[in-house]
Amino acid sequence: MNSTLILNCFRFVALLALQVVIFNNINFLGYVNPLPYILFIILYPVNGNRAGLLAASFLLGLIMDMFCNSGGVHATACVVLAFMRPSIFRFSFGISYEYQTVKIAEKLSPERFSFILISIVIHHFVLYLLEIFRFNFFWEILLRTLLSALFTLILCVITIYLIKPSKR
Repeated sequence: MNSTLILNCFRFVALLALQVVIFNNINFLGYVNPLPYILFIILYPVNGNRAGLLAASFLLGLIMDMFCNSGGVHATACVVLAFMRPSIFRFSFGISYEYQTVKIAEKLSPERFSFILISIVIHHFVLYLLEIFRFNFFWEILLRTLLSALFTLILCVITIYLIKPSKR
């Protein structure tokens, strides 16, 4: 089997298990709920199969919905993120994305940071918009998105660099 496939399968299971066991139990003041399971979508290889990413993202979100009893909001948010991922790559990396020279799990650069941040904010905004589903709660949706995205961003950056330490 391909080592990239094995790594992606392991990442899928490990991030999902960590999310369900640890991070679903964190809810600080009703606004901060970290969702680092989306690292699977963020770290998926650039030159990977796009249909495979969409299917895996749907499955990831569906399993999260089963554990959270959330009625499909995680699946929708994950599929939206997977669908928008090439556009976010183009916005963050420009021409480097076209030549597929991008590796997210390397030294943190402004391009990598913007890619991770935009991905997290899009996912969280779609998730909380569908979860609350009322436009008169727009400021609450925005507050939950920003606070959860900030905490998720910190966790994701720490996780990326714990998994793949820099070579010195």
